[in-house]
Amino acid sequence: MAVTASMVKELREMTGAGMMDCKNALVECDGDMDKAVEFLREKGLAKAAKKAGRIAAMGLVKTAISEDGKTAAVVEVNSETDFVAKNAEFIDFVDGLAKLALTAESNDIEAFKAMAFEGTTVQEVLTAKIAKIGENMSVRRIDKATGDVIATYIHGGGTIGVIVAANGADNDENKAALKNVAMQVAAMNPQYVSRDEISEAELANLGKITLESALNDPFSLPKPILNGLLDKAADGVWGAEDTTILAEKRADKSFNFNYLPNFLSEEAKTKLAGLAVAAKAEITDNKIFKGLVDGRISKQLKEICLLDQTYVRAEDGKQTVGQYLKTVDKDLTLKKVIRFEVGEGIEKKEEDFAAEVAKQMGM
Repeated sequence: MAVTASMVKELREMTGAGMMDCKNALVECDGDMDKAVEFLREKGLAKAAKKAGRIAAMGLVKTAISEDGKTAAVVEVNSETDFVAKNAEFIDFVDGLAKLALTAESNDIEAFKAMAFEGTTVQEVLTAKIAKIGENMSVRRIDKATGDVIATYIHGGGTIGVIVAANGADNDENKAALKNVAMQVAAMNPQYVSRDEISEAELANLGKITLESALNDPFSLPKPILNGLLDKAADGVWGAEDTTILAEKRADKSFNFNYLPNFLSEEAKTKLAGLAVAAKAEITDNKIFKGLVDGRISKQLKEICLLDQTYVRAEDGKQTVGQYLKTVDKDLTLKKVIRFEVGEGIEKKEEDFAAEVAKQMGM
């Protein structure tokens, strides 16, 4: 499959990797974008694997809670500009949809748009709003949760909406705790509530990516393994200049070896990574390396699993969200967590105003 400039640009925006790295990844993966992202992650070149989820469109997220306090719903409605998102009529419209979502039988957005609303249907009201305001809008998604106790949180005036539902006593202390957790979710954006939600296949893939990333970053490997690779590199793999630099730095007892990569050529570092990958079988059998990989996986799980995340308001800076909840009520159990962020995953159209003006003027 031919790799185009637009594909390279898209992959660069998704990962933050260099232009040539993105091109090479796409060529290597025959144009498959998902595989290219994973390829860059394994090579340690993706600075942000989840950049595709950044805000790329305007609009609002709103939540609503049922009268009995046992159900909450959230809705996202997109607009072309932030100006419309701040329009009072648009805000009222989204508020009304959030309340309507409480009664929706499913999250199917087409079924939701066919629901009765303001004497007609959601779709008809939406069409009328578009005609009146003069800007395209879309009802993008809805979701809801039920539980013994519910908390919602809206951040940034409607850019992020969170629902946290739990089973347990419906009292002020538990509601306050869930509100704090909702704020944590808004800020830290966990992918899972607990590790139990992660499938064996996902865990295996995480392990594979972590292992490959470690091999492609040999200077982060345990010192005994790194020194073995450096010996191989100096034995005819590297050029004379890099081999001499290594010998000089090893002889200098005051030199901080962590800075060695700063003195080596890019070619030398690439060849060293190649040696690590070639010795994969040998290295992966090393107990020290296994411990390193397991530690990195554990660290990642603590970042993506809500209950394992460090509670942002922890006084000791160590308490996890799960531990915090147990201090409030040992019987309080999270049932469902929902997080909507405006424009998440939508590519915003880039306007070239100079080119547009030139086109209008026939230049």
